[in-house]
Amino acid sequence: MANAAETRKRGGKAREPSVDKQHLLRAYRDMLLIRRFEEKAGQLYGMGLIGGFCHLYIGQEAVVVGMQMALSDGDEVVTSYRDHGHMLATGMEPRGVMAELTGRAGGYSHGKGGSMHMFSKEKNFFGGHGIVGAQVSIGTGLGFSNWYRGNDRVAVTYFGEGASNQGQTFESFNLAALMKLPVIYVIENNRYGMGTSVERASASRDLSKNGVPWGIPSMQVDGMDVVAVKEAGDQAVAHCRAGKGPFLIEAKTYRYRGHSMSDPARYRTREEIQTMRTQHDPIDGARHRLEAMGIEEAAFKQMDDEVKAIVQDAADFAQSSPEPDEAELWTDVLVEG
Repeated sequence: MANAAETRKRGGKAREPSVDKQHLLRAYRDMLLIRRFEEKAGQLYGMGLIGGFCHLYIGQEAVVVGMQMALSDGDEVVTSYRDHGHMLATGMEPRGVMAELTGRAGGYSHGKGGSMHMFSKEKNFFGGHGIVGAQVSIGTGLGFSNWYRGNDRVAVTYFGEGASNQGQTFESFNLAALMKLPVIYVIENNRYGMGTSVERASASRDLSKNGVPWGIPSMQVDGMDVVAVKEAGDQAVAHCRAGKGPFLIEAKTYRYRGHSMSDPARYRTREEIQTMRTQHDPIDGARHRLEAMGIEEAAFKQMDDEVKAIVQDAADFAQSSPEPDEAELWTDVLVEG
């Protein structure tokens, strides 16, 4: 894992982080909300209140939170099936997300989509997608839409290291580079595609270089460091808004849980997981920075209490919201042209 200070170097000189205390406090709270939400989702799944697939984002919080700090209103986000964190980071309500997980009418897809299929037009979140790599083409289409309209919006497309080897990913790179589309491709490299390590699945040892054949500029960043991700996001956004075409970021991150709730993750050692938790945790890293800035224990305790209350409220709502009416089977099927 790259050292945070090394990640922030430009031209051989280290510079001060671009995030002030108030913004870092917000980032810390946003990451904490995602962590507590996902922990609660895991509990509800274990109780049988969440069915189907459920992929938790625990450990990867700094990637989406850091990127969101670099974006502006109107910018768009699309991602894969590991999507709850992205929903919360874009401002979607925890109640609506959790209610969708439990298949209730109060969910974002009225209880019909579940974990992998939620959307929010208001928040410009174009969904999690269950087909590996499918969202890369969709995100490229969002970039094409912005290019066609002549606005300065940016589309951020998240995908994992497994999807980075999909054919449609490279096809998307080609089109985006050819037309100079304002798309930021973010590879969330959490080391394991389902149960297979990236070393066994990819001949490339530096996924940030995957856009080189198409001339797509890129950078590799410590995805466990929210400040480093935000700085990379700033650079990528500026590149896209200037009309220079797509940008690729490889965020080297780590998931603490299995690929999904059904995965015991026996393909890695407890020592490996413990090392990441104790030495590279994104929330602990942000907290250490804030402590150095003078934030005291009472402030962290207050934030933790507030976040826990929000998550518990979401869990209560998700269990009390009614199940969808049978008539919902016939809605959201066709769109009138």
